[in-house]
Amino acid sequence: MTTTARQHFTPLQRALHWAMAVCIIAMLFIGVGMVSTIAPNYLTLIDIHKPLGIAILLLALVRLAVRLRVGAPALPRDLPEPMKLAAHLSHYALYGLMIGMPLVGWAMVSSGGYPVTILGGLRLPALVGQNDGLHATLQTLHVDGAFVFFALILVHLAAGLFHALVRRDGVFEAMAPGPVNDRVVTQAE
Repeated sequence: MTTTARQHFTPLQRALHWAMAVCIIAMLFIGVGMVSTIAPNYLTLIDIHKPLGIAILLLALVRLAVRLRVGAPALPRDLPEPMKLAAHLSHYALYGLMIGMPLVGWAMVSSGGYPVTILGGLRLPALVGQNDGLHATLQTLHVDGAFVFFALILVHLAAGLFHALVRRDGVFEAMAPGPVNDRVVTQAE
């Protein structure tokens, strides 16, 4: 039986990863701009932030479905167990935040009585009813979650650079953009 021992994520997985990286970094900067200004461009930032959050939510759900369907390349065998555990836990946290942050934001906006409008007027349903106390709680959760998300992204970036520049073990290359040349391995049944 001949199988492919994948050393790389699929092209779709890599495209989703890098597209989401751009969206999430943009979202974090837009969020910082929103909370640090009272200028007229605040409303413009809000009008970008809401649909971008929904786009990130949809992309994250697609990405999770693809990941569950096709899996991921194995981590290097010589990677210490604590590092393997950290990799797995950080990925769970990243997926949780990629899905949770937009949902918390959507619920926050809903609880404040504001609409979530995308694509030039398509109004999404409210996730929760209007409630000022819930709005304040969700706003705190959304802002604090953004700081946690940013910190986790920095750790993820540092880990990627560690694998690329120090260990040189193929982990970074598994998700790096560019051509893929996975080897074919013959396994006995």
